[in-house]
Amino acid sequence: MNAQTQNIHPATRWAQEMVFDTTQVDCTTAIVLKILDNKCKMLPGEMVAVMCIYDVVKLQTGTLFDAAAHDTITWARTRTDAAIQIQIHDLRLYAEANIPKPAMKAYKAVLRAGLFG
Repeated sequence: MNAQTQNIHPATRWAQEMVFDTTQVDCTTAIVLKILDNKCKMLPGEMVAVMCIYDVVKLQTGTLFDAAAHDTITWARTRTDAAIQIQIHDLRLYAEANIPKPAMKAYKAVLRAGLFG
């Protein structure tokens, strides 16, 4: 194992080994939006893990979010200003309105089993 491999977060490794369907990609993005909108109740380590997963899946195809949404997330991860927070908030509400609760609940169970369980 080289030094670069040793520095990979376990969640990154897990995500690289997983096969995500489009709904799971959207669920990951939705959780990231919730984190960035300060509405997430996860522990700090869990939030870091989800951000690592997002970094793996953000280029995969989901159904709800386009490149502009992912650009907004990238911007929000490095800067905080009122305009970007409004965009993040609106994207989070959009995600919550369009991802069925049973789908999100099932995805969170996958996360718990694979990462936190």
